[in-house]
Amino acid sequence: MQYLHQIVSSLGHFAITVISFLGYFGIFILMVMESMIIPIPSEAILPFGGFLVESGDFNFWLVLLAATFGSLIGSLISYYIGYYGGNAIIKKWGKYLLLDEDDLAKTESWFSKRGELTIFIGRFIPVVRHLISIPAGIGKMDLKRFCIYTFIGAGIWNGILIYIGMILGQHWEELRGKTEYISIAVAVLLVVGIIWFVLRHLNKRKK
Repeated sequence: MQYLHQIVSSLGHFAITVISFLGYFGIFILMVMESMIIPIPSEAILPFGGFLVESGDFNFWLVLLAATFGSLIGSLISYYIGYYGGNAIIKKWGKYLLLDEDDLAKTESWFSKRGELTIFIGRFIPVVRHLISIPAGIGKMDLKRFCIYTFIGAGIWNGILIYIGMILGQHWEELRGKTEYISIAVAVLLVVGIIWFVLRHLNKRKK
């Protein structure tokens, strides 16, 4: 646990350094990274941006736009990784990952029917928002709907974090400490889900 805390703390200091040097563009770049599989939590980026808004150094709307467009671009990169690479990887290496074309069909069906809600809600869940765009690409979710719900969900979440940073002021880092355990809990649940998936497929193969 202490090791994970040190990692999160280091990422927070990295975010502060980038924003201090690059300003709004730094927020944009960090949020591009945050929306991919690079584990830089928005809780370590945007509350600091909110603090800078409160101190008069930044403008709220420019921070929000930089962050939300960064979220969208990062999500699109992950989406296209899944769209163009996911199917090929699963078809070639899926048997080693316990995945097959039936899983691909289920993924496509899921994002065809529930893609909007999945993407929107996923933007509010730690860890999940780093990953959700890849299965959306694998599932061939409609690009226009993907962009709309990513932008709306990310915009709301980013606005909340910026506003909390404005309220906390110099104590903005307190939010990161409070959400750190939520991120760890979600990560543990994902690991449990993966273990369940593996055991289920192994049992299926035996039958």
